[in-house]
Amino acid sequence: MTIKNFRNLILLLALLVFSFGAGWKLSQNYSQNTNLGSPSLSFTQSSLFGEVYQLLDQLYLNKDQLLDQKKLLYGSVAGMVEALGDPYTVFLPPEDNEKFKEDMAGSFGGVGIELGYKNNQLAVVAPLEGSPAQKIGIRSGDLIAHIKDENKEIDRDSLNLSLAEAVEIIRGPKGSKVTLTLIREGASKPLKVDLVRDEIVVPRVTLEYINHNNQRVAYIRLARFGDNTIEQWDEVIGKIELEKNLAGIILDLRNNPGGYLDGAIYIASEFIDRGVIVHQESASGNRQTFSVNRQGKLLKDPLAIIVNQGSASASEIVAGALKEQRGTPIIGKTTFGKGTIQQSKELPDDSSVHITIAAWLLPSGTQIHQKGIEPNIEVEDNLETEKDEALIAALDQLINP
Repeated sequence: MTIKNFRNLILLLALLVFSFGAGWKLSQNYSQNTNLGSPSLSFTQSSLFGEVYQLLDQLYLNKDQLLDQKKLLYGSVAGMVEALGDPYTVFLPPEDNEKFKEDMAGSFGGVGIELGYKNNQLAVVAPLEGSPAQKIGIRSGDLIAHIKDENKEIDRDSLNLSLAEAVEIIRGPKGSKVTLTLIREGASKPLKVDLVRDEIVVPRVTLEYINHNNQRVAYIRLARFGDNTIEQWDEVIGKIELEKNLAGIILDLRNNPGGYLDGAIYIASEFIDRGVIVHQESASGNRQTFSVNRQGKLLKDPLAIIVNQGSASASEIVAGALKEQRGTPIIGKTTFGKGTIQQSKELPDDSSVHITIAAWLLPSGTQIHQKGIEPNIEVEDNLETEKDEALIAALDQLINP
């Protein structure tokens, strides 16, 4: 086994609908000397599985469904893992594992549309910069009425289509074609557009500058702790270092479901000069402590963090460490409360298993699992308005604390 087979995940797997995907490497803890040992129960030698299969083979009406041996095997493995009752310990068959890899890698075959709903109708939230969707003229607010893909044998209206289903249909191999029928405000008739899919790279870290009360603030949006997050983070920090007279920095972790533990430690170390970032506690009670591991570049800049109910795992580690170690104000809503760590292992057939191996604790030793991190300033975003109430509150906190 190579070092690339493992990496500790701090990711809210339960929220993923596999409209995204992931790849991993190994953080140094829980790595090379993993000893799986022998199962304490002798179910591996039990004839129960074989007996049930023989009964199915003899009696089941639809014999063709028994021919897919791999499907039965994956179903039995997934059932065994699911029986643990832990939503974060999961088995991913090869297809789902590939989608998971895509998400963590931040790239996939598609047309570059961020999807959502407008008045219960599937809609374009925004086309990604440089994507096929943007190049062909798709706009924010366009409603998607129909999707057609001859290769996938799909020709259907979007009514009652879930977001996960829509993402699955519209994504596809680079070079393949999908046709969307759009309803655009002000257009006299629906627009039919043919899109050729390309490799879409989703930025994990974005930066913009906001002028508020005649002062300039750096606004960093961190969407996921994935494969390229650290590289993108360093690029953004390099730009901020060139700025003069910044009033402060806002780190937006809303709807960030987590990712890799080492990414959380790296980013928290940007703002803290010394001390604990997170503790990891195993089932036996053994505790491993992860502290600041580098010299950060934003140690003295005024900072505020925005979170919401979708901020989980690695994003909660960063928010919790900065709140406790630096006194950084947290604005928004109480976070999700996902306080466990998973180890991922690639299996020989390209499937994978993610196993909960430990709980993580804030620097103070506080557990947040199923509790979340409470904000210093609670703000509810009003979805009926175009204003971003939490961002405005964070700006006010920086400019007029």
